[in-house]
Amino acid sequence: MEATARSYLSTMPLHAITEIHGESGLRERFALQIAGFAPADRQRLEDALDLADQLHADDRRVREPYLNHLLRVAIRLMSHYEVDDVDVIVAAVLHDAVEDHPLELAGAVPDPVEAAFDVLAARFGPRVAELVRAVTNPAYDPARDPDEQYREHVAASLDRQPWARVIKMSDFTDNGVGVIHTTGPKVVRAATKYRPMVPLLRELMGRPDTPLAPDVKRHIADQLDLAEERFRAILD
Repeated sequence: MEATARSYLSTMPLHAITEIHGESGLRERFALQIAGFAPADRQRLEDALDLADQLHADDRRVREPYLNHLLRVAIRLMSHYEVDDVDVIVAAVLHDAVEDHPLELAGAVPDPVEAAFDVLAARFGPRVAELVRAVTNPAYDPARDPDEQYREHVAASLDRQPWARVIKMSDFTDNGVGVIHTTGPKVVRAATKYRPMVPLLRELMGRPDTPLAPDVKRHIADQLDLAEERFRAILD
């Protein structure tokens, strides 16, 4: 990609990159974001993306490859949230790996989920594995409302994991604010699931121990307001 095109890409909104350039554009933006990292850190990030690519190769999110979502979540951390903690970015790239593909990570073992976390810990370090664990949904009780259980899990898990809050916020932004980029029945389903999350995430993001700069927290607060507006327009 030419220098002028790369410069343009480095300032484009992430969903605009998705619409115009697709996965290749998001990959290029990711490469631009990590270009300033030390070589060893850059290699870890590239390895995480390679693993995510392998695990989610056949996964799709309505109109796009699932990898696009993972790329946007990770890029948003760096470009919008000013995060340069490599463990956190690696965990963002892999945040759905265990939830969606434990068997591919760990093989046919008695407890593939726990074994998958062990695989991530061995490959990327225990902190990455714990961050992924914090944003991984557990198995839910089929007799109870899954959305209620989701909210309970997020509240309990993120209460004690400040950096996991940051990953979840980027994930929520992509799913919630980005709901207008979704089509079909998933639009109402996503709005129904995520609308009650807004007050919880607003409180978590506002906590003093959430490791983000004040201007970033204000940006996230604005994004939560926007998500709420979009959910209201869809559901009301």
